[in-house]
Amino acid sequence: MPAAGRPAPLVCMLSAAHPPADLRVVGKEGAALAEAGWRVMHLCPGATAPMASGAAAPMAAGAAAAEAQAAPERHAGVAIRRYRRGSGWRGRLLGIPALARQARATGAAVLHASEPDAWLAALLAARKSGARVVLDVHEHYPSRLDGRLPAPLRPLGRAALRLACRAMARRADAVVVAKDGLDADFATAPETIPVRNYAAAASIAPRRHADGPLTLVHLGALGRARGAMTMLDALALCPAGTRLRLIGRFTDGSEADFRARAAALGLTERLEWRGWMPHDAALAEAATADIGLVLFQPGVENHRLALPHKLFDCMLAGLPVIAPAFATEVAAIIQDAGNGLLVDSADPEGIAAAVAALESPARRAGMAARGRAAALGRYGWAGEAERLVGLYRRLAPLP
Repeated sequence: MPAAGRPAPLVCMLSAAHPPADLRVVGKEGAALAEAGWRVMHLCPGATAPMASGAAAPMAAGAAAAEAQAAPERHAGVAIRRYRRGSGWRGRLLGIPALARQARATGAAVLHASEPDAWLAALLAARKSGARVVLDVHEHYPSRLDGRLPAPLRPLGRAALRLACRAMARRADAVVVAKDGLDADFATAPETIPVRNYAAAASIAPRRHADGPLTLVHLGALGRARGAMTMLDALALCPAGTRLRLIGRFTDGSEADFRARAAALGLTERLEWRGWMPHDAALAEAATADIGLVLFQPGVENHRLALPHKLFDCMLAGLPVIAPAFATEVAAIIQDAGNGLLVDSADPEGIAAAVAALESPARRAGMAARGRAAALGRYGWAGEAERLVGLYRRLAPLP
């Protein structure tokens, strides 16, 4: 802890899109630094009206949700400071200079930026403030334009984004990557370390598996690319008592189509809608289901490299998981821990067959126990937090 009379260095977690109480940025990274003794602030887009101190309501991805919902004054030991910005990608790009000015005005010793436009804003701010800059890499950014470009132009788009990543990494003090496979595009950084999205300890009683109709659960953002329509097609092939619980919100505009398809398949009464919930409440709700679903659809590089919170949430909640075999990070963990089944996530029949294979409560309980032990051990957040704190001891030593 800092010595009396001398304040600890301020770390500004700088976000262009992440919600105020984001699980990784605030609930894991910011909380770890605050617990170790740094002063930590999250400068992020959001509404100006505060919620009660300590609230932890998560927010949907994207600017509209970030601006529409109120944020806590503090969360997990991190002060929350909100700002307004224009909507959409245009608003984000045009807002970079203003974000740089706000970041510089915080007086932070370290600017820890979480998206490419926030990276650029942090680097611009540091040129005048002298702050250290950490780039937090959550996704495979060189492939982000693939869905918006014709196939012949995709290699050019990837090359351009890769050059931008390397240029910004060269000017930063360090890069942290949220999952393996992301560091190659940041080889020019002075230092690159993994700080993976592993499971943060949570006081949740795990599921006690028993006989009876099964409830499947999906946590987090929903959409076509995350398997929403495939879930319905698979549910239609499961026994009539099987239910699907949705804890999250559609983020791609496909909810109306999802509801229409559910009605056409006669599944409306078998769906349980929970919407967005605080993380602890979502975990508790998941722990009353039977099987967790992680159904990213193929064809997206970020899905192949995905390391989603929902995987570890299901492990902590004591649920076996059905997940894509093509997702290398997810598949490696499930194969190592023995806590689920790997499927072709675009094949409803294969998913339904996996559900049937998990009908036995004894089999579910065995997988669940192995997954929870792995989430609390090898795949726990503590080791990742220790690595992050070690980096900060070098960048901004505590007094």
